[in-house]
Order: sequence, then C-alpha cells, then structure tokens
Amino acid sequence: TTRKFLWRLADHSLIESVLIPANPALYGDQSDRHTLCISTQVGCAYGCKFCASGLDGWKRNLLPNEIVEQIMAIERLSQDEAGRRTEDAAAPPAERSSSRMVDNIVVMGMGEPLANYENLLKALRILNAPWGGGIGARKITISTSGLAPQIRKLADEPEQFRLAISLHGATDEVRAKIMPVNRKFPLKELTAALDYYQSKKNKMLTFEFILIAGVNDSLEQTKPLATLAKRLHAKVNLIPYNTVEGLEWARPDEATCEAFLAALEKQKVIATLRREKGHDIDAACGQLRLKTEKGLVAK
Repeated sequence: TTRKFLWRLADHSLIESVLIPANPALYGDQSDRHTLCISTQVGCAYGCKFCASGLDGWKRNLLPNEIVEQIMAIERLSQDEAGRRTEDAAAPPAERSSSRMVDNIVVMGMGEPLANYENLLKALRILNAPWGGGIGARKITISTSGLAPQIRKLADEPEQFRLAISLHGATDEVRAKIMPVNRKFPLKELTAALDYYQSKKNKMLTFEFILIAGVNDSLEQTKPLATLAKRLHAKVNLIPYNTVEGLEWARPDEATCEAFLAALEKQKVIATLRREKGHDIDAACGQLRLKTEKGLVAK
C-alpha cells in the first residue's frame, strides 16, 4: 500500500514524503520494490492553482541533509519493521534484512526542485555515490514545473539523472490557467530548453500530466501533447487529479481518463495512466502538512 510520511524538521517545519509500491505486473514477483517521492522545499513559491504545496506559501529551501534524511529515515524504519517481524526467528539480527526499501527516488514532492538547485544536486550526489546511498542515477528522477534556465544547467551536469516535466497543459492557453510559471517560461522557451537538454543527454523525458475535469482533460489536448511528446522523445504519465480540500478542481471520471490515454496511444505516444496510487490517503503534495498545520493552529 502507498504510505505517506510527515516529517518535523529541527525548526519545526513540516514536509512530506510518499512511499509508493511498484506495480507487480511490471516487476513480476518483485513486489518489494518501492519508489519514494521526496520534498525539496518547505512550501512552494510557484503557486500552481491545483496544488496544496503552495497554499501556505514558500517558507525555505531544504538543506542537503534534510533531503537525504527522508530516504535514510525510511530505510531505518524498514529495517526496524523487518527486525520486529523476525524477532523470534533463528537468524541473527545482522542477517534478518539486508535489502533496501527504496529502489527509486522521484523528486516531485513539496516544492520546486530546480529552485533549490545547489542543495538538490549536493543531496542527489550523496544518494548516488557508492560511498553514500548507492542509488543509480537512472533510478533518480527530478521533476520541474518548467524552469528553463535550470533545465539548461542540469543538461550540462555529468550525472545521468532522469528528468520529468510537470506539464499539465499542452498549450500556453491551458497551461497558463493553472501554472503561473508559464508566464515567465512559456512553452516555446520551455521547449527550447528541453531541446538543449536532449541534445546533451539524449534520454527519454517524462511529461507529468495531471488530468483535471473541465480544464485539460479534453481530447483536443491530446494532439498538441502528442506532437510535443514525439518531438522531445517523451513518454506521458497521466495522473487523475487528487482532490484538495478548499480548491475548486475535480477529478475526471474513469471513462474520460481512459479515453485520453487511448487517444494518445492512437497517436503513437508512449503513455501510462496512474490508477489509484494515493488518492485514498490524500497523497497529493502538501495535503497532509496543510491539514496538520491547520489542526495545530486550531488547538
């Protein structure tokens, strides 16, 4: 099951991580594979209209150790839980569980990762290093809402981290309605930065596309989205919207989501549709933190 974690930092700020189990259909019997979604900032300054992370504004960047510790804390918890499960077993503690819990890292929790560029890269290099976390660069994905200058900068880095773009709109008209960052970096500029990135890395990108009822779930969006995906060698990850209390946006029905997926596939685009990974626990970024802080204020 998907598990959500709320961490309290030394200054009492709250951040979130989400541990997502892999789809057994993709990995056969390796059902213990997990992806951890981590945060890079306390709050967010970019104000995407549908997102809970920025509802309370931006507080500060996370330090490298605060980014790394999200993974380390999960690993310690996993070892503790494995130890408790085998307390009565004959095997000595050192042999009870040597496997790690987190196989993949996606940097798409609270905050805009590329707005905390230096701390992010320091943390990911620690997690990637053989003397550190030992997690392969190809198992680490950085997500951005579209900060074009930082995308170009990332293209020049030696590491082979994967890149995901929080697109959520295939035209400037649609994207600007829900993502203020599009005013500063419209699709033309974002596309140029991604062209540069691809010229350096030559790796498949991921377009994250949250489907929001009546906003971007029309089949008319699939044509420009397919054109963009094929041009930039990107796969599309469709994510039905996780509703956020206090926001007006709604989740499309299942049939609409399936039709959107089918339309992309018909246009020869590699696409996936996320089916219930966290909607039941309010796993959208920032929701648990927001509810907790409201509760603390109420008390």
